[in-house]
Order: sequence, then structure tokens, then C-alpha cells
Amino acid sequence: MPLRDALPRLSRPLVRALVKGEPGPPFPRSRRLRPRLPLFLGLLPFRTVDLVLVADLVLAWILFAGGYSLLLTLNGMPPQPGVPTPGINENVLFLCALVSSLPVALRNRWPLAAWRLATGGMLLAAHFMDRLFTQPYSSSGVITYLLVVYSVAVRCDRETVLGAWLVSMLALVAVKPGDPLIALGAVMLTVTALLGYNVRTRRLAAGRLAEEERRSERALAAQAVLEERTRIARELHDVVAHHMSVIAIQAEATPLKAAGDPGTLEEGLREIRALSLAAMTEMRRVLGVLRDGDERADTAPQPGLGRLEELIATARSAGLTVTLRLGGDLLGLPTTVSLSAYRIVQEALSNAMRHAPGAAVSVRITRSGDELRVHVANGAGGGRERPPGNAGHGLLGMRERVSMIGGRLWAGPVGKGFAVTAILPIMEDAEDGA
Repeated sequence: MPLRDALPRLSRPLVRALVKGEPGPPFPRSRRLRPRLPLFLGLLPFRTVDLVLVADLVLAWILFAGGYSLLLTLNGMPPQPGVPTPGINENVLFLCALVSSLPVALRNRWPLAAWRLATGGMLLAAHFMDRLFTQPYSSSGVITYLLVVYSVAVRCDRETVLGAWLVSMLALVAVKPGDPLIALGAVMLTVTALLGYNVRTRRLAAGRLAEEERRSERALAAQAVLEERTRIARELHDVVAHHMSVIAIQAEATPLKAAGDPGTLEEGLREIRALSLAAMTEMRRVLGVLRDGDERADTAPQPGLGRLEELIATARSAGLTVTLRLGGDLLGLPTTVSLSAYRIVQEALSNAMRHAPGAAVSVRITRSGDELRVHVANGAGGGRERPPGNAGHGLLGMRERVSMIGGRLWAGPVGKGFAVTAILPIMEDAEDGA
């Protein structure tokens, strides 16, 4: 690596630590560390108390009082033979004690500023401490410096922490070169910086994990909403597609069939009214489920194979020639299987009404072991072939219903007509209301 490229890269951590670095936002604390104030203290400008900040303020005062008292005691001791009297001004001692303790009170909100102040204060106090004591370090200054280094490591990025560690090591050597305690101080600084940075890494990882969990919960909630919307849309389509198709065909055929006969016209209108009321009843049930998340409004029984004759009669009234063949024991089927079979037949008949009016339709439902086979086939209907690829949403709804219970579905043109075949597994623990 060229020297001109290496110098900026090496100096960048120092510049960030001393000038340009900015601490990250504080990590959220537990509510136990930020309790709410009692009601009788409600006139204060703050509603909660930060116990960590209170502890820092108390510790800063203890370090200041103890350090200042020690400096005054050492400065007032009688001179020893051959040792000059220190004669240091008390204001200077006050300043030394202050810069050795104040950073503790600042480290929570301004960790980098507190570390810079502590570094300058250590270099300033070392000159006078060396005149009063055998070492240029005081216990309060060591505690303060380790605490601010920890705060920097917890709140700042890796490059800034590295720069703060390098400056701290240089300051440690500059205070008293050749001091045997430098090695101990270097170990303490390194351990403190590594501990703080490890805490930062763990907290960031925990924060990312919590965010991923929140995203996963939102995604699951959105998926549940989408699935519910799909279910409601499928139910509405089954109701509207079938009943509206029959109503439209009846409304078109009734005047032609009546041919001016008021009795026949009145009978046709009664059938249209009955179909409209049935459609409105089912739509109210589906919309009631949509409004009520607990499905308390869904009091009407779900349609099933027990209403198959009614469905066939409706299709016949719309002009289809429907033949029904049943095989096997169809009693006691699970609600999901019975409803799915009913909806498949309903949609197949609706498609026949729309695309092959007047056609002959064969409906065959048989049970074999743990499977229910549904087969619906229709002819061309009036000589008009069904337009290819015009399945709309009906076949999609069929496939969704069948796939939800693990079944299989085939649908497609057969000759000039169309056929639908579904095989539904009979599972006693199938969920109701599919």
C-alpha cells in the first residue's frame, strides 16, 4: 500500500475520535431504569426519572468531593526534608478535581465530549498530581476515564472507538514515560474498550432481531388479511356468479316464455324474486363475516351437499338439462369437503349457464374410501362452442378450494363442451369454513 494512501487511512480513526466523530443514539433502557414519578411530583418538568443519569451524577459528586479533599490534604501536608513545598493554588486543585469527575456526569448524553474532556483533564492533572503524589494518577481520575472509554465504545462506531483507544494509549504514555504501570493501564483500557464494543454489538444484533420479528409479525398479519380477503372474495364470487347468472337468464327467458300470458310472466317473476332473496341472504352472511372478525354474524349454516337438489333445481329452471348421479355414502362428510363439493358444482353449473345455455349437464358425485370425486360435464349448448380460455375467476376459486384441503382438480374442454373433475380427500379434522 503506498504511503500517501496509508496515512489518510491510519489518521482517519484519530480524526473521528478527536474532531468529526458523532455518537450513535442511546439504546433504549428498561422501564425499571426509567420509573414514572409519583403524582404529587407532577409539577416537575419531567414525568420519568433516569436512574442511570442519577447514578452518574451521584458518582461524579463522590469522585469530585473525594478527589478534591485528597488534593487539599496532600497540598497542606508539611514539607518533608529535602522536598520543596508544593504550594499549588487551591483554584488549580479545584479545576483538577473537576475535570477528573465531571466527564462521568456527561458520558450518558455526550460520550465523545466526555472522553475528550477526560483526556485533556488527565494530561492537565498529571502535572500537578506528580508534584503532590508519587504517581500522576488519582483513583477518581482512573475510574472516570475507564467509564468514559466504556461509554464511547458502547455508543460509537468501530473506527471512532479505535481512534479513541489509540489516543488514550498515547496519552497514557505521555503522562509519565517509562512508568511500569503503563502496561497495567494499557490492559485496563483495552479490556474496557473491548467490553463496551462487545455490548454495542450485542445490542445492535438484538435490535436487528427484534426488528426482523416485528417485520415477520407484520408480514404474517398482512398474509392473514390477504387470505381472509381471498376467502371472502371467493365466497362472494360463488354467490354472485351463480345466482346472478340464473337471474339474468330467467329475466331474459321469462318474457319469451310467457308470450303475453300474465300467469306465466308472474310465475317467472316470482322465481326471479326468490333467487334474488336467496342471493341476498348468502351475501349478507358473507358480509357479516367480513364485518365481524369473530364470525359471530355467521349464524346461517354453510351450504353443502344436502342442498344439492335445490341447486340442481335452480339450474334446471334456468334452462339447463341436468342429470345427477350419486354414489357411496355421502352422509356425515366434513363441512369443508361438503362445502367445497357444493361450490365446485355450483361454479360448474354457472359456467354452463353463461357459456353453454340450454346444454345438457351431467353431475356425478361418488365417494370411494377416503376420497370424494366430483365430476361435472356439459355439452355445447345450442350449437355454440364455449370460447376457449374464458375461465374468469371461477376456475381459480375452484383450484384454491381444492388445494386448501389437499385435493386435485382437472378442468378443460371436452369435445364441444367442458368438464370439471375434482378429487377431494375426506379428512375428519379438516377446518370448517374453507
